[in-house]
Amino acid sequence: MTKEFSASKLAYILDGQLLVYLRDDFAHIPFPNMWDFPGGVREGDETPEQCVLRELEEEFGIRLEESRLIYKKIGVNFNNTGNSYFFVAEGKREEIEAIVFSEEGQYWQLMPIEEFLEHPMAIGRLKTRLQHFIDSK
Repeated sequence: MTKEFSASKLAYILDGQLLVYLRDDFAHIPFPNMWDFPGGVREGDETPEQCVLRELEEEFGIRLEESRLIYKKIGVNFNNTGNSYFFVAEGKREEIEAIVFSEEGQYWQLMPIEEFLEHPMAIGRLKTRLQHFIDSK
């Protein structure tokens, strides 16, 4: 299954809050002006873990070891053309304080988990995947 995946996303959680960013408001991108998690499209022969960790570093300047990923679940990607992976990691305050936000997206913030799950501008598929993680604990 690993070779068939197209993207990976990460719920980075610190003290009951999620690291999220507001996507750009461009009509030509998926989910414009919606709250999203770090992650993105696979490059080359990356594993799901390599993909999500690279994206986290590119988007937020946070470098994580693969061992920090505490949850992994495969699912269908956003346009139903293949698979994607959803991960969860526990964050650290010093990582948040050192964020260097990329030019992709409008801005980032820490958002309480419950607020994300109820937010009308949060990506629905990510809400579902996050809820599955919470229910699995």
